[in-house]
Amino acid sequence: MLEAYAGIAQQRHGGELAALLHQGDHITHAQQHLEGMLQNLLAEGARAGDLRDDVPPAELAQYCLHALTAASGLTSRAALRRLVAVTLDGLRPVPRTPQDHHFA
Repeated sequence: MLEAYAGIAQQRHGGELAALLHQGDHITHAQQHLEGMLQNLLAEGARAGDLRDDVPPAELAQYCLHALTAASGLTSRAALRRLVAVTLDGLRPVPRTPQDHHFA
């Protein structure tokens, strides 16, 4: 899902993507739907122990979507894949300590 979103961002130029993502109610609804789907996937991954659970899924979804808009400045598929890999690295579980607070 993240690679597909980055691919869309890459096909758009930065200003075009921002304008596209912020125009009209139907676009707002689509953006909210995308964020909701991503939040659900992130929550499932956290419950399974595959993704970090120290940050709420809504915040992680925002992190992913904002990070991947950087694809608008990339010119190659390899660069896009590296950006997605770096974004995914930010989702990996972090070592736990007894004083950690977790959002499950």
